[in-house]
Amino acid sequence: MTTSYGPTDPMPLIYVPAQGAPRQLFVLLHDDAASPAQLAQLTQSIKQAFPQSMVVLPYAPLHTRDEIRHWFDQNDLNEKNYVERVKAALPALVSFIQRIQRQYRLEGEHTALVGFGQGATIALEAVHTQFDLAGRVVAFSGSYAKLPDMAPPATTLHFLHGENDPIMPLMFLQETHQHLAELQGDTTLDIASQVGHELHDALIRQAIYRLQTCIPLRSWKAALGELKNDPDNDEIDPDNLMPPSPTLH
Repeated sequence: MTTSYGPTDPMPLIYVPAQGAPRQLFVLLHDDAASPAQLAQLTQSIKQAFPQSMVVLPYAPLHTRDEIRHWFDQNDLNEKNYVERVKAALPALVSFIQRIQRQYRLEGEHTALVGFGQGATIALEAVHTQFDLAGRVVAFSGSYAKLPDMAPPATTLHFLHGENDPIMPLMFLQETHQHLAELQGDTTLDIASQVGHELHDALIRQAIYRLQTCIPLRSWKAALGELKNDPDNDEIDPDNLMPPSPTLH
């Protein structure tokens, strides 16, 4: 297995708006033993829903064959070395995302990391190494390498999962969602019945809905803080204006 980010590696797939500068950045991360081609339907859905966005699909840095890519070494992978290998893959990806952000003058709040399977794991772990890296993470059929001790303060996490996923059991995602809620994290979990480990159309549609409609919890808290400090709003109870607690769908 070869490791590199050198000039011989495939260039990332990059889509930019037909007109004008991009206003948002989506970085899409494929699953293990795959390539960006796996995310074709998801890419088209994002481009249609967010026409002023830039969509970037990097190839994972490790490869066994040209189109078989891996985010971290899969040889003799086990519970003891899993977390360490995931963490070792993060610095290069974070640096890659930051270079794009600087080049196109996009901030973390304008950035969403979207991953499937192990790509979702990489995306989730990346925002814990750099808190301002992305305002959203959309995790399809994947979760953390290790449950975090704190929720990312500037990132909304959207988990989308198949009820019958044989690789990442639903019970683990439910426990992850509950753990993040206890940490006061901003997170949602959507479950598609009779769906396995796949980028099912129902999950893609729900992800677009989440991205278009969810107001980050930090925005609610900022607005409530302004209400509490405004003497003209003494009769308003801010607690009645809070969005509902994260709900399992």
